[in-house]
Amino acid sequence: MPRPALHSAVLDAVGRSITSGDVAPGTPLTLESIGTQHGVSRTVAREVMRMLEGLGLVRSRRRVGLVVLPLAEWNVLDPRVIRWRLAGPGRDDQLRTLTELRHAVEPLAAAGAARHAGPAERSELLELAARMRVLGSRGDLEEFLGLDIRLHELLLRASGNEMFGALADVVAEVLAGRTHLGLMPASPEPEALDQHEAVARAVADGDPAAAETAMSALVGEVRRALDTLGPDPAATP
Repeated sequence: MPRPALHSAVLDAVGRSITSGDVAPGTPLTLESIGTQHGVSRTVAREVMRMLEGLGLVRSRRRVGLVVLPLAEWNVLDPRVIRWRLAGPGRDDQLRTLTELRHAVEPLAAAGAARHAGPAERSELLELAARMRVLGSRGDLEEFLGLDIRLHELLLRASGNEMFGALADVVAEVLAGRTHLGLMPASPEPEALDQHEAVARAVADGDPAAAETAMSALVGEVRRALDTLGPDPAATP
């Protein structure tokens, strides 16, 4: 396996074991144990642990070495941490907290985009929403997902608020997670397609209030959908 891919595979494995709770906070980790468990060199193990330390999952302590940190210390907005948590037993809680973040941010971002987006961005939003309508009716979820991610990224980056723009990758992971975990309907709900078009139209028309209202309705629909989820299979003993 090429070295970058090897690093990524080991990082994913160790990251998932920590974020799932399989390795409890306070547990010491050594380069030797990582190397032996995953069949990698000490150099690879050291680089993986350095990356985990950058994500706030482990910390070096004198006379102990690297120890696993609790959730409060994690970089919870890093896309890799989000991806690992969505794949673990805390999936539903992670979706809930991320959707609450979206509900707090995206309506304001849509309103900002209605004020600040340029002509090309407004035109692209309308085109994206129209193409999503076509793909949604076909049930082509993977291509639909790509357009959905682009639409939300465009709104966040065109909002005029660099803090909102920095959350584009976070929202992309949430959208991808819902699709790849099988939490999306076989075809997008007509109401959701209507709301995407309403957001795009309001931004294109330069109507901040309408854009904020439409986006609030869109994310609100996601929150309601999450409320109907059954128990997370990964959380079942």
